[in-house]
Amino acid sequence: MAEKQNENRPVSIPEAQQLVDQWIKTIGVRYFSELTNLAILTEEVGELARIMARTYGDQSFKKEDLGKDLGDEMADVLWVLICLANQTGIDLNEAFLKNMEKKTERDKTRHQNNSKLKS
Repeated sequence: MAEKQNENRPVSIPEAQQLVDQWIKTIGVRYFSELTNLAILTEEVGELARIMARTYGDQSFKKEDLGKDLGDEMADVLWVLICLANQTGIDLNEAFLKNMEKKTERDKTRHQNNSKLKS
């Protein structure tokens, strides 16, 4: 299974949810509680923010942050978010598509009419 996960290929959202669930059940023993995973998600978002602030913002890198991979930090956030979705019975594919519809309906002219976004 590890080889399959490391292939450089597109992974659908349902497949990602399935891969995480399989990993948890075979390697991770069990899911952490939902509240623990929420705390971990917050930690992971903080790590992502730290790298973003140093890469694209005004802060300089600290020694311990050198060599951290932005994509890996984003993947950590995605991993824990998928864990939470799996634990709470959320189909992220369905939720994402509904969210896109909501944003499209709500914002179909909002951003086009925003003078702050004009170049």
